[in-house]
Amino acid sequence: MEVFTTISAIRSWLECHRKDADSIGFVPTMGALHEGHLELVRRSVKENDVTVVSIFVNPIQFNNKEDLAKYPRTLDTDLEMLRAAGCHAVFAPSAEEMYPEEVKEQYIFGPLETVMEGAFRPGHFHGVAVVVRRLFDIVEPARAYFGEKDYQQLRIIQALVKQLGLGVEIIPCPIVREADGLAMSSRNQRLSLPERAVAPVIHDTLSKVREMSREKTVEYLVNYATDRLNGVPGMSVEYFSIARTSDLQPLQHWPEPPEPCAAFVAVNLGRIRLIDNMMLYS
Repeated sequence: MEVFTTISAIRSWLECHRKDADSIGFVPTMGALHEGHLELVRRSVKENDVTVVSIFVNPIQFNNKEDLAKYPRTLDTDLEMLRAAGCHAVFAPSAEEMYPEEVKEQYIFGPLETVMEGAFRPGHFHGVAVVVRRLFDIVEPARAYFGEKDYQQLRIIQALVKQLGLGVEIIPCPIVREADGLAMSSRNQRLSLPERAVAPVIHDTLSKVREMSREKTVEYLVNYATDRLNGVPGMSVEYFSIARTSDLQPLQHWPEPPEPCAAFVAVNLGRIRLIDNMMLYS
């Protein structure tokens, strides 16, 4: 496995391998890897001749400077895990390498970016779009792999590819969970032991909402989930939304005929922000 820190170096390496590779798979990450990331990498290794993983904590997608400063950085461990997963190359640039000049790109995603994460993290998806576009330009992958835990981000990336006519196939991958249901996240390692003990109530609440979704109204379920999660010591709900998966717009009533929809949640547990989602109708 090769490790590169400059754009010129990774491009030169890829140019040599592109001649013999039918496809290049790409997994963009911010490091602090866990089994969820490794599932993306393994799938890319299985489906492509060459797999590239980026590790870059993207500063322009953080609207909270404290969150950026405390984001886990575990490069040495990450590299060991990627080597074991069969990754071929890692691109781990500095912020100066990715952003040598002021960022001037502008991306607009309409209603997709005004709800949920977009409403509570201003500028977040613009920062995501900027870095993903640049990474796609550098790696030029045939396929790129994204986890469904960050479902709104996945939809934004799909919209970006469509808007710009990029020749990248976006591969959604299912959420990977701990044995107790908690969605795997780099932020989980920042939870205290008491916080980690109660965190699985997020998944449990989503599961109960799904069980009741054919019997209860949307309003009832949103209120039920919000009250249940807010009742957990140290936990506060930022949003709980039941929305169409097509455009992520919140539902007031169940659509007739039924449309694919899901429940989406963001909570603050102590000082750690966690998100999750679950399909209700697919």
